[in-house]
Amino acid sequence: MIPILTTLFGILLLLIVLQDAFEVMLLPRRVQRNLRFMRLYFQAIWTVWSRIAARLPVGAPRERFLSVFGALSMVLLFAIWASALITAFALIEWSLQEGGAVSALTEQLYMSGVTFFTLGYGDVVPHTAGARLVAVGEAGTGIGFIAVVIGYLPVLYQLFSRREAHVIQLDGRAGSPPTAGTMLARHAEADGLDKLDELLREWEIWGSELLESHLSYPMLAYYRSQHDNQSWLAALACVMDTCALVLVGVEAMRPLQARMTFTMARQVVVEMARSFRIPPSRYDGGNRLDAAAYARLMAVFEQSGVPWVDGPQSQETLAALRATYEPLLDGLCRYLLLPLPAWTAGDDDADHWERGPRGLIASHLIEELSSRGEVPGTGKIGTVRWRRLLGGRRSG
Repeated sequence: MIPILTTLFGILLLLIVLQDAFEVMLLPRRVQRNLRFMRLYFQAIWTVWSRIAARLPVGAPRERFLSVFGALSMVLLFAIWASALITAFALIEWSLQEGGAVSALTEQLYMSGVTFFTLGYGDVVPHTAGARLVAVGEAGTGIGFIAVVIGYLPVLYQLFSRREAHVIQLDGRAGSPPTAGTMLARHAEADGLDKLDELLREWEIWGSELLESHLSYPMLAYYRSQHDNQSWLAALACVMDTCALVLVGVEAMRPLQARMTFTMARQVVVEMARSFRIPPSRYDGGNRLDAAAYARLMAVFEQSGVPWVDGPQSQETLAALRATYEPLLDGLCRYLLLPLPAWTAGDDDADHWERGPRGLIASHLIEELSSRGEVPGTGKIGTVRWRRLLGGRRSG
């Protein structure tokens, strides 16, 4: 009776692991089944990891700790799968022994590991026809598993790199962290509001790619960006905020592309929240764009020349539109511990490209050149001011 039960348990464990590995690494379609090992695994390990992170100081220490989770969780998942497969085959091998060839379960675990990784030492071998057949099947499974893992990781990191390339591009266009007020202001100052449609079109495509990749490979959501003040969620929030502003009150822009990008981005938020089973929070958005923040936004628009239709109706319409997506963004923010950006940049927020030696000088020169179209040392910038910029604050 015990050999039969052992065989059944080994087969069941083998099927569960193979099905889970197939759905994670090979099946591109999202799995709707609630009871999955991968889902339970990530929920459990992320709960523990995020609670530890919540006890760390906000800033670099917490981000460094959280940045390890994505890669480490995948390595641990592969190790669990391999261990479970080795154990399952060992149980089946142990139950198929006969007569005086019966060996301890630990010895069968050793033989199963050697067979799975195709080492072939030969010091422990199967003695029955059924056990030999299982050993051959395990060797094939081991080779296939290792090959799939080797092919899976480059795909995962290629999708991650494609996502992050667009996030990094927001540094110059929307600041660090990216904000909708900065994005509109910088385009308006350079007379480039008409070019914003092209940018929103690119982000519509980015949103569709992100939705497809993160539904097929949800563990990508745990991978953090290169900089602590950047993330795919912050970039998505910035783009949605920009679309909301264009739709509500930016007169100089046609609303079609903003509408298309907003609907794509909101679909990303809805599907990602559904994938992680995150309900909308009770957050009303008040502390992200309260009266003071709205006044700062209007001041930025006035200073940069953004043609905004101001008035109580615009503010009310913007608040109503924000209520359709900010609670979902806030739910993802709280779950993934990814902060959402403000609507305008802070006084101390410097772009990453402005940092380093003479970064401030580069910033001033680029601002002058792009706004006035003058050559350094001539025209309105003037030789004296150009030399002063170049000679002062050498550390940037």
